[in-house]
Amino acid sequence: MALEIERKFLVVGDAWRAAAHASQRFAQGYLNDSGRASVRVRIEGEQANLNLKAAQVGTSRAEYEYPIPLAEAREILDNLTLTPPVEKTRYWVKHAGHVWEIDEFVGANAPLIVAEIELDSADEAFERPDWLGAEITDDVRYYNHALAFLPYSQWSNDA
Repeated sequence: MALEIERKFLVVGDAWRAAAHASQRFAQGYLNDSGRASVRVRIEGEQANLNLKAAQVGTSRAEYEYPIPLAEAREILDNLTLTPPVEKTRYWVKHAGHVWEIDEFVGANAPLIVAEIELDSADEAFERPDWLGAEITDDVRYYNHALAFLPYSQWSNDA
């Protein structure tokens, strides 16, 4: 089974921006709103994938991803997803031997910025950068699937 092990955090300030070594625009939409797994289509630049991810909150969960034609992904996002796509720019930042993925959301999920670190095990140690805020790994509201159906701007005092 494909297993994703990651932790999620809010980002504080803009100090991370100077360390970002790459970025990519993302648009993703969901084909279901409940069940044992989320089913999404994601466009990352000129690449597209179909993704199935276990519908559980926490550090570890099953995840499967398959490439699909870009034109078909655009059609799916335009015609079949249940909500407008979640849009964001992902930045990659190296820090103390790990690569952090920082997602800066736009649209209804702005000004949310979330950092994720993928780990080899749930108890793997890592150094926290100064720009890392509160951990949100166990807060379902911050998962992309949840943000598609109840955007950050509708529940956050920060928006």
